[in-house]
Amino acid sequence: MAVNSERETAGFLKSLGFPALEVHEAFQHFNFRAAGRRILVIGPMGSGKTEYSARLWRDGEVARKKGPRVAAETTNWDTQKNLFNSESGQGDADRRHIFFVRSRLDIGRFPDYPTDALAYRGGFERCGDRIAFVQDSFGLETLIKTHPEIGTWIVDEAAFYDERIAYLMKNESEQRGLVFVCPTLILNFRREIFNATARLLVEHATDVYPLTAYCEHPDCLEDSFYTYRYYKVDDKECPALYFDPLIIVGGDREKNDPREPNYCTRCDKHHFLPGKEYTYFILKPLGEAAARGDISALEQELFTMNYDIEKSELYKNFVQRYIHQESAKIENMNALLVPCIAERALCYLYAEQNLLSLDQLLLLVNKLKLDRDYLSQRLMDNRRPVKL
Repeated sequence: MAVNSERETAGFLKSLGFPALEVHEAFQHFNFRAAGRRILVIGPMGSGKTEYSARLWRDGEVARKKGPRVAAETTNWDTQKNLFNSESGQGDADRRHIFFVRSRLDIGRFPDYPTDALAYRGGFERCGDRIAFVQDSFGLETLIKTHPEIGTWIVDEAAFYDERIAYLMKNESEQRGLVFVCPTLILNFRREIFNATARLLVEHATDVYPLTAYCEHPDCLEDSFYTYRYYKVDDKECPALYFDPLIIVGGDREKNDPREPNYCTRCDKHHFLPGKEYTYFILKPLGEAAARGDISALEQELFTMNYDIEKSELYKNFVQRYIHQESAKIENMNALLVPCIAERALCYLYAEQNLLSLDQLLLLVNKLKLDRDYLSQRLMDNRRPVKL
């Protein structure tokens, strides 16, 4: 969608329930003078979000070499009086001092880099003792308390954390003038707001830097806004089903294991997302029926998914939508080549939609002889670990 004016941008954000924000289009050297900001750096995988952080890190190294006059402009900001206050015990943080925070879910993402690396796809910066992996907002809060001299916090993939992190950053920025920079996905592979945390990050942001990438389809050079998830089965590109597990922990390297996803960026035309209509017309209603105590229809659908997929409602829906229509996209049929489709459906209904009880989950896994290892890992990825 083309945005022709700041007024249109503000109106569009308002229509989504978000406040009016300053939306920036070009990169400039970081402004360490401005206090109390909560900056979102958003875009699909491969758009340069973490590379933006590396440039900010390098700007900090340059800025710290400046003299006392510059230090006075980047330190001791009294947010209540909107002025510098060298006597305030709450204003000792210098925004030229940067700390890089990464989610524990991301530990395996760059296995070939040093442990203190701020790593991105094109290289890395060494952060020394100013980098840490944390699990949740409480871990970030502890870091902030133990490093009162740090004025700028880069919180990578902030949407992976609990919702509390949005309020923690808001309070710290308003009370102490700290700056938070969050390179993060806002949209998931389904092209939807990633989660409640992502929505709160947008709601409480003061600035947004949207980044794009070229569509990675071999026949396209359009701008890409979306992260595309796919699998490789016998060298075929198999788009992820809409009900694929929301979170799958893993690295950025290309994988040929049909159980492990690959990611790239795609434009509207080449972002395939099969199964959305099936999910809401068939799969979720089956889960809702199970929540009311009638699990038989869901069990039958999962059985056919696992043992005779051409008899499943999923297959029938795909044939109708992706073959027997003039505007059909045959590429979507490849999604049915991936293994563990029944397990993916179960993970969606249990971990994401909360429609199945633990007893129902265990019953279906045992009765249908589903892949316990695959399902256990995906449930753990989505913070609903179960011993199967």
